[in-house]
Amino acid sequence: MGAGGVPGAASAGRVDCLRVKCVALTFDDGPAESTGRLLEILAAHHVRATFFIVGEQAAKYPDLVRRETAAGHQVADHSYTHADLGKASTKKIMSELTRTQEAIRRASGVTPVMLRPPYGSVSKRLTAITQRMGLAQVLWTVDPLDWEHRDTGYVERRVLKAVRPGYIVLMHDIHPTTVEAVPAIIEKLAAKGYTFVTVPELFGGSLTPGKEYVQLKSGERQGLP
Repeated sequence: MGAGGVPGAASAGRVDCLRVKCVALTFDDGPAESTGRLLEILAAHHVRATFFIVGEQAAKYPDLVRRETAAGHQVADHSYTHADLGKASTKKIMSELTRTQEAIRRASGVTPVMLRPPYGSVSKRLTAITQRMGLAQVLWTVDPLDWEHRDTGYVERRVLKAVRPGYIVLMHDIHPTTVEAVPAIIEKLAAKGYTFVTVPELFGGSLTPGKEYVQLKSGERQGLP
């Protein structure tokens, strides 16, 4: 039983994802107009998620970034222009990251401690820079290809089929079709005993700068189905 007595909701600081079936819902590329609807859905289900924010969008919709942090969601860096950081120069990487960090901080007062490299594109150069900047690199384990398939039912089915304890789900709050799949995803995973956590909560609360995180590998203690 989670926050507010809602099954599947996370209670801050109380979830041991080595013993509980945890899943982290993450949303990329926003905020956008459809993000407001997503925040309503998450609030109604008492679920906290992780938002990987594009700096340009943070500058355009600072009120939504504030709403995300005020609701207890985790906000993180997704570059300023959705750039391919794995192929970028040091100068380009620094510009993309520092501008996004500043846009998010200006909007919410929060300085992110995580980066999701767009396209999952990484490099030794990027790892060294994120280590210096105090940013963990967060990838994913479940990708429903919602950017390609703008179909609510398709997204729901893909996520439900793929999720396992300790997994990170990649979705995009810029697509209304994805947002409308979230209520059923939450309800059906909660019915299977899943607890919804932010990415830091999944890994016990703190992440190592520069390190890549894909899933929590906890073995039998997690009660894998």
